[in-house]
Amino acid sequence: MELDGDFNAGYGSVLTTEKTVEMEASVMDGKTLKAGCVTGVVDIMHPITAARKVMEKTPHNFLGFHGANNFVRQQGFEILKPDALVTDQALDALENWKEEQKTGITKFAKTEIGHRKDERGDTVGAVAIDQYGNIAVATSTGGITGKLPGRIGDTPVLGGGTYCDNRYGGVSTTGHGETIMKACLAHDIVKRIDYLGEDAQTATETACKNMTDRFLGTGGAITIDSKGKVGISFTSRRMVSKQLERYEQKIIKI
Repeated sequence: MELDGDFNAGYGSVLTTEKTVEMEASVMDGKTLKAGCVTGVVDIMHPITAARKVMEKTPHNFLGFHGANNFVRQQGFEILKPDALVTDQALDALENWKEEQKTGITKFAKTEIGHRKDERGDTVGAVAIDQYGNIAVATSTGGITGKLPGRIGDTPVLGGGTYCDNRYGGVSTTGHGETIMKACLAHDIVKRIDYLGEDAQTATETACKNMTDRFLGTGGAITIDSKGKVGISFTSRRMVSKQLERYEQKIIKI
């Protein structure tokens, strides 16, 4: 999905106010609780792979900006030409955002998730479980249209955009990052499964609703619990629900 210009991750990432691309991603292993996170990554096609390299090749959880970009070069990533990730759709979205800012229409970044080319909120995420009950989660994004250079969203923040633990479940979120971070949405969902014994769907629905009720900003999450049950919920106007429903039926035992 990082290769698909219809998604806000990798190629197709949204733009900062300076018309630049700053990407972020995270991955977490529910068995070991090891994780890798990157932010401020530029000029590479697959930031999720960079996050995995952080997890596998360093003693750290999180690398950002100058350090992260030096690291990916050292790991032999193909470095793209400047502006290679800037798409016409992202440029149009930035101009539309600027016009809305002038009129005061936009308070929060748009988080409507789908394929309409005028709505660039499509962070991508994945949750998976194998036949041994090992859970993995990954999330990748370009952030929000019109963000200031240097802004960090929820995606690379463990407990915000990504969290998993084999004992309970795994979650990947998308939406208004500032809101999701305040709610610790991914961690909240996992802990609802843990402490309250809720199933994946109930925990996801309740946590998303509580977040928007409390902070107004919208978002969504996909969850898989330790029993392989899937939860899908969002408080934005829409999400790629048809695709998610199809993926829900394709839990593959490895």
